[in-house]
Amino acid sequence: MKNTPKLFWYISLIVWIFPALSGMAQQSGEKWSTEKAWKWYNENPWICGFNYIPANAINYTAMWDKTSYSPEVIERELTLAETTGFNTVRVVLQFIVWEDDPKYFDQVFGDFLSICKRHKIRVIPAFFDDCVFGTNVDPSLGKQPEPFDGWYAWAWSPSPGHTMVADTTSYFRLEKYIKDVIGNFKNEPAVLAWDLFNEPNDKSLLLVRKVFKWARLVNPAQPLTICIFGNPELSKTIAENSDIITFHNYSPKEDVERTIVSLKEYIRPIICTEWLNRPLGSTVESVLPVFAKENVGCLHWGLVNGKTQTNLPWGHRPGDGPYTRIWQHDLYTSDFKMYSPYELELFKTTISGSKRFKVIK
Repeated sequence: MKNTPKLFWYISLIVWIFPALSGMAQQSGEKWSTEKAWKWYNENPWICGFNYIPANAINYTAMWDKTSYSPEVIERELTLAETTGFNTVRVVLQFIVWEDDPKYFDQVFGDFLSICKRHKIRVIPAFFDDCVFGTNVDPSLGKQPEPFDGWYAWAWSPSPGHTMVADTTSYFRLEKYIKDVIGNFKNEPAVLAWDLFNEPNDKSLLLVRKVFKWARLVNPAQPLTICIFGNPELSKTIAENSDIITFHNYSPKEDVERTIVSLKEYIRPIICTEWLNRPLGSTVESVLPVFAKENVGCLHWGLVNGKTQTNLPWGHRPGDGPYTRIWQHDLYTSDFKMYSPYELELFKTTISGSKRFKVIK
């Protein structure tokens, strides 16, 4: 009986450790099975929406920053979107706004989700973004520059920025960001899916791998994805880790059809999270029916044209003179005039032909 206290201590330790380890296992998720992915997809209606940035925001830093977040603008624009029946928006978040004040960012993102709920719209947030259309390879807090007239998205601000992507010693900060935001909204019905990285470049392969790992540890109720993009190794990594398959395509319908055929080999739900480039032949009248027929979700680029000047084509510069040709993106002018009533009617009739999202409570 001399060893009874020690034996009791060992038993107590096992009793304490086992539930803790069990809880950790439950919190660490795995890639969804194809059955789970299709169950999620089939429980939702056909996904049709747009990539959203308010007309008064020149980049996504401006959309979320304390100096310029504009819920009244978002309310007006999403009211407009609801009239057509759009049910999904995709937005890029901004790491530096979160790091500056995580409590503020979580509050303002929650406010944005509430606005979307009121208009029966669900959200696909994207955490990181490597895109650059001007000279900014890193974002900066505070008041953003004004548009450079005639330059498509010249002040675009990547997240977290190319410098941090290359600096692996900073990744612990990015891990906190991912775990905080997903952790706070992992069961939020207004979040449709988590898009972890918008168009990562080849130098972002390590961060792509890391962000999937961090998100899995949180184990959200929503699926994880990154658009199939980049070199073969990057694309393979993305496909192997995504619960649902997403892609971007700004080409005519024939190329869209070929891409969809190739992506069906993954046997998972497919969503095109970026499309619509009228000058290149990616038009509403030709491509939207393809997505509807193939049961592929779709989110085109842009709602109300504004400071990003995404009506201009890629590569357009101020010295090229006034642009008077067909718009590249967007559906409305800054004063809410329809760019093409025919396009909006086609969206409306196509969406209404499918089941609508249930009201989010």
